[in-house]
Amino acid sequence: MTDLLTGNYREILLGVGENPEREGLLDTPKRAAKAMQYLCHGYQQSLEEVVNGALFASDNDEMVIVKDVELYSLCEHHLLPFIGKAHVAYIPTGKVLGLSKIARIVDMYARRLQIQENLTRQIAEAIQQVTNAAGVAVVIEAKHMCMMMRGVEKQNSVMNTSVMLGAFRESCNTRHEFLQLIGRSN
Repeated sequence: MTDLLTGNYREILLGVGENPEREGLLDTPKRAAKAMQYLCHGYQQSLEEVVNGALFASDNDEMVIVKDVELYSLCEHHLLPFIGKAHVAYIPTGKVLGLSKIARIVDMYARRLQIQENLTRQIAEAIQQVTNAAGVAVVIEAKHMCMMMRGVEKQNSVMNTSVMLGAFRESCNTRHEFLQLIGRSN
């Protein structure tokens, strides 16, 4: 796969009017291919592998929140990065998920060609599937290079998306508590 990507990046360099044989670009197709494989390694992961059985019995039935999980993804429309953070919460029903697994789930879906709206839903549904929680909430806020570097070139725009499942969707109080705890509500 690396050889195919390397050849394709060489063609891209030619397509933009560059000389892939000049000194500064000699290894660029190979480096770009490796970088793209890394940025999209979420395709080689499954939810089961990422969670790896890290579910633990717990009597806790109060909200669990992980804030400010960094995320880096590529917009599926332009292959340009979007960068931001996810806030993830769930209400356990007998089992809690290992803390690092939430960040790993965010990464697995972010490391695929994406749109932010779908990424938010994929994370929420994965947490729900793994934990069987009474509710799951995910908010993502991100800056999109496709809007900052090209097109309208708006440098300070931030996109916010949210998905609320179960108790977070059904109860205004639960949703409000979550939003307040992540600093999104007064």
